[in-house]
Amino acid sequence: MTALTNPTAARDHARAKAGTAVEAMPVLPPVASDLPDGVPADDLLWEETIAAGGYATRRLPRGARLRLIDLKGDACASLLIFNAELPTERLNVADTVKVQWNAYLGSGKLLLSDMGRVLMSFVEDGAGTHDAFCGTSNAATNAAKYGNGANSGPTPSGRDRFLLGVAKHGLQRRDVHPCVNLFKGVRIEADGAIVPQLGPFAQARSLVLRAEMNVIVVIANCPHVLDPREDWTVTPLRATAWRGPVTPADDAIRTATPEGLRAFENVEDYFRR
Repeated sequence: MTALTNPTAARDHARAKAGTAVEAMPVLPPVASDLPDGVPADDLLWEETIAAGGYATRRLPRGARLRLIDLKGDACASLLIFNAELPTERLNVADTVKVQWNAYLGSGKLLLSDMGRVLMSFVEDGAGTHDAFCGTSNAATNAAKYGNGANSGPTPSGRDRFLLGVAKHGLQRRDVHPCVNLFKGVRIEADGAIVPQLGPFAQARSLVLRAEMNVIVVIANCPHVLDPREDWTVTPLRATAWRGPVTPADDAIRTATPEGLRAFENVEDYFRR
């Protein structure tokens, strides 16, 4: 009998690991040394490094800011968003593109729900390469490309990571809706050609999203579905979130377009109920 087949020895071994820290893990309680000026440490909600092939999820209150940092220049943050109070309302990529007359995400752009409301908005964007066209990988695409698409294998897919993330909120396979990909971009040429912008890029590019409703975010960090490399390649992603004020009436993003203003008004109407 080995030491770890003995329950008492296994318990002692596990307890001896207390305090061990690895790069990819949540920090509890959350601590970050690089919060923006004016943000007190007590307002920090979430600090986590998401491993290559990992996933993470959190509920964030209205007004919270979520900063994502591509630590090594090769992360792909596939993002799902739900209304935390009523998760049947969720990110609608088609409406996000259609309502804004623009398929390219970045500073000032909105992430809209299927109820015509703003779930989150881009308040800062130091990357400029995002994708609202392609969605994420799945077990079949990864099996075809890498020879293994299993969620427990060496090359997991974004969709299967989403399944793990949504399950933590009582959601199921049918709740994994089309996503946007952050830090990996796609452009569409006039002739319809798809031109990936997949890097790798400079290290430490970042963006900040603002929660316009109480939201659930689910992030999968897996290679972009159009990544041409033969090897499954992605690098860690850092997530930091803190409390912030609700968007005021004169906010420049809120008032930038009539379509966007209407989506913000729909949010405000929701919170009047």
